[in-house]
Amino acid sequence: MNKIENHKKICDSLNALYEAKNADYGDSFGKSYKEYGLTMSLIRLEDKLNRLKSLNKSKSAKVEESIEDTLADLANYAIMTLIELEEEEK
Repeated sequence: MNKIENHKKICDSLNALYEAKNADYGDSFGKSYKEYGLTMSLIRLEDKLNRLKSLNKSKSAKVEESIEDTLADLANYAIMTLIELEEEEK
């Protein structure tokens, strides 16, 4: 599989994760964004970056969240932020 095909596969996986989490949590990100704005998104992104740093330092985490899980959440938070920014422009 080349990198372009792999990118598409990862994006498809991100979309499935986004759909599943939205089914579980509703549009909690969108609702929070509307209430608190971009700052809320930055906090969530920073939380995930901090989690990634922590996982990188200690390979024996107590919480079952892998580096891959954290990166997927980070990517989806970035995409969700783009969606909210586009909504604001309408």
